[in-house]
Amino acid sequence: MQSQSVTSLALRRHALHAAGRANAMLFSQVYIPDGTPVHCWSLDPFPWPRTLSRGAYGAVGRFEADVSGAGFRQVKIKNSIHDGKTHARLQVLVFSALSTGGDPDFAVHPGRMTTPVEPVDLQLPSAKDNADRLQTEGNGAKMKDWSLQACFLMGLAVAATVGPDQEKDDCPASCVCEVRAWFSPSSVYMETLTVDCNDLGLVTLPEKLPAGTQVLLLQMNNISKVERPLDYLANITEIDISQNNLSSMSNISLGNLSQLLSLHAEENWIAALPDGCLAQLTNLQELYVNHNLISFIAPRAFLGLRNLLRLHLNSNRLQAVGPQWFEDTPQLEVLMIGENPIIQIQDMNFKPLISLRSLVLARMNLSEIPDNALVGLDRLESISFYDNMFAKVPCSALRKVPSLKFLDLNKNPIQRIQRGDFVDLLHLNELGINSMPELVSIDAFAMSNLPELTKIEATNNPKLSYIHPNAFYKLPRLETLMVNSNALSALHRITVESLPNLREVSMHSNPIRCNCVVRWMSTNKTSVRFMEPESLFCAGPPEYKGQHVRQVHLREMMEICLPLISPESLPARVSARHGTTVSLHCRAFAEPEPDIYWITPSGDKILPDTGTVKYYMHPEGTFDIYDITEREAGLYTCVAHNVVGADLKRVSVQVNGYFPRPANNALKLAIAAVGPTSILLSWKASHGSLTPSIKWSTTSESSLPRVAFKARVPADVKTYNLTHLSPSTWYEVCVDVPSVHQKNNRKCVNVTTGGLELKAKSTDRWDTATVTLYGLLLGAALAACTLICVSLRRQCVCRSSRKAQSNAGLSPLAGLYSPLTRPWVSGRGTSSGVQMRATVIDVSNDAI
Repeated sequence: MQSQSVTSLALRRHALHAAGRANAMLFSQVYIPDGTPVHCWSLDPFPWPRTLSRGAYGAVGRFEADVSGAGFRQVKIKNSIHDGKTHARLQVLVFSALSTGGDPDFAVHPGRMTTPVEPVDLQLPSAKDNADRLQTEGNGAKMKDWSLQACFLMGLAVAATVGPDQEKDDCPASCVCEVRAWFSPSSVYMETLTVDCNDLGLVTLPEKLPAGTQVLLLQMNNISKVERPLDYLANITEIDISQNNLSSMSNISLGNLSQLLSLHAEENWIAALPDGCLAQLTNLQELYVNHNLISFIAPRAFLGLRNLLRLHLNSNRLQAVGPQWFEDTPQLEVLMIGENPIIQIQDMNFKPLISLRSLVLARMNLSEIPDNALVGLDRLESISFYDNMFAKVPCSALRKVPSLKFLDLNKNPIQRIQRGDFVDLLHLNELGINSMPELVSIDAFAMSNLPELTKIEATNNPKLSYIHPNAFYKLPRLETLMVNSNALSALHRITVESLPNLREVSMHSNPIRCNCVVRWMSTNKTSVRFMEPESLFCAGPPEYKGQHVRQVHLREMMEICLPLISPESLPARVSARHGTTVSLHCRAFAEPEPDIYWITPSGDKILPDTGTVKYYMHPEGTFDIYDITEREAGLYTCVAHNVVGADLKRVSVQVNGYFPRPANNALKLAIAAVGPTSILLSWKASHGSLTPSIKWSTTSESSLPRVAFKARVPADVKTYNLTHLSPSTWYEVCVDVPSVHQKNNRKCVNVTTGGLELKAKSTDRWDTATVTLYGLLLGAALAACTLICVSLRRQCVCRSSRKAQSNAGLSPLAGLYSPLTRPWVSGRGTSSGVQMRATVIDVSNDAI
């Protein structure tokens, strides 16, 4: 007999921190003989694929499964191994919450296993490691005694000595009857007598089973009806009749099996669950009826199942959830009801489930849930909305779940994580917002007052281009922030500094723009560790493209930088239906933080927190168009600007396929003014035109080298002044106003700038004439003053002479002169010189 040995049985993550995000991989490696067929079944309780892919590499069987969803999970991987006379079955139970980093060892808990003849070398994490992990992740209630693993290893050694000669004489033909290790739904270790009749092509149950049978395996047969009750199996604890041809619960007559704990009936053809269909199974704890055709469940279908802990109804055809279903299952802890075409979740749908801890509502095409849909689930810790149609976070409903720890919103078309979406969830521990095809931004204060949140996963979102610097507020225990594989050009320094306990950030696989916003990443003086730092590369600007972020020297990055609007946030075209609301999202990174405004097709400028009956702009840059009609169709332009400059992006909005067409030759271009170094342009474009671009260059006839320039202006600008031109130069100036329907709407003119030489000569002549005139006026004034002074002097001398003559004989002082004559005639009879100081007045050309 060919021997087998399981050399390594361990579950690990294929990619770093992969669990809980879309497209992560779980592996189980088992060494088996060449050519041995291996069959794998679906995992649970989260929505795994029904069939796991298998790849054989020599003697290695490799089993893969996509892992999606956050939170507590119990994973089962079932492998049927056929090897001649030996028939073995392997089941592994994995209990794990999302890890916060490193390459975690999963808490691996082995389940039913038949060992081959040869001893088995089974590698498991230590009991202490598992106990520590469960204590930190809140799963200790499920794993009560990890010392059972040691018992399990001893049991394997005992089981390995069991040979075919020890099987019961009444074991059915072709079946395998032997003692195997088994764990109950509450993880209690047992060694049970297992009758394995898997994949034998049976159409009915064997007529006689060993009386001591505890586990009965009937997978992959053609059984369509269980006609004879199994009451005589007093110790039966598990029956697996999955993957058969059962079409009705009435065809399953198991009898009164008071010890039965687990019933697997998945992957059959069951269409309905009538009232009391399993009422005799009073101690049943696990019921698997997933992947059937169930479209109807009677109000009392689960009558008598008051000890039921796990119920799998996923992947059926249910269109409604009846709250009366759960009135008979007050102990239920795990409910999987995803992958059903449920039309709508109603208020109080799950209120009777007072003990529920995990709820999976995955792949149900839900677009919303009522605010009170989750009322009554006071013990609920984990909820999955994976792969639904939510456009907004169901924040009101989530606030009604006081014990929520793990939340999975992966793969929903949510466009924005808005202010207040995740607020006051006091026990939330881990959040998954991965693989969202429409997610554009995480806005300011989107996550606030989450005192126990330790991990955020926001990865593989192709349009996520902006995380507001203040997106995370009052998250004192956040340790891990995973934002890799998005469209982020930067992660702001303030974002990191606002998280006091942050230990690691995953930022790789983003189009990082190495400018002033990411200067902190170049030095990283914080205590934050970057995951996969060797994968942090610059996507721009062109001079840094391809360089490692930390290789760009700090001095090469400016402290301030231009705004950059992410192209992923704004599509080039948007099609809308008449009467709907359209939201256009514009986000930009810059330093200083940019201001954003919008320009409508009619040229109106819409500022933040303002709007009209038709328009409204949110502070973050989102622009809403309400009740849209053909009148609102056209080109909308987003402008982001700061003190350094501006960036703009445009989007064309069509309504019912209509977009305004500009008239032929509608562009009118005029030259408003021409100077020696400037040309002032003005133009008029038709309604719905795009952002204009202006090009100007010297013509070939110019003596200067041909130099071309280009400028782009907002859609509402209709004039532009070209400056720093050369005098007396012939320029060709073109204005291009494109549109969606008319690609080239262009006008060009030839303009010659004015000459500075002619102006200088004219100015010189004017200055000469002015100076001459001033000189003549000054000379005339001087001559007039001279004549007046001479005349006054003569009159004074004459009067003095007469007075002297008339008074000569009267006064003894006849020889004295009048004081008025002293400046002009000296006592000695000689003339006296008069000194004069000239003042020069400099009159500049500009002043004139």
